[in-house]
Amino acid sequence: MAQKVVLKILTMTDEKTKQKAMEAAADIYGVDSIAADMKDQKLTVIGQMDTVAVAKKLKKLGKVDIISVGPAKEEKKEGKKDDKKDEKKDDKKSDKK
Repeated sequence: MAQKVVLKILTMTDEKTKQKAMEAAADIYGVDSIAADMKDQKLTVIGQMDTVAVAKKLKKLGKVDIISVGPAKEEKKEGKKDDKKDEKKDDKKSDKK
């Protein structure tokens, strides 16, 4: 199961450090995708990798805080399930009338 790790890298203030952070995260086995947000100094890494390994690798760039670790979710599938549940509830209500 893929997981989503959000890290805050306090030294990621310019394009050069952003590129270094992305390259360091890409070197780790199991990483599927990487997204960087320079405004909030956050790096989001998705894949089947070790969170501690990601943090250790990025620690070479500067101070790293792990903000969150959780499952990587696909919103499209969840939305369809919720719609079906709502339709069933509506059908039951209309049958009672």
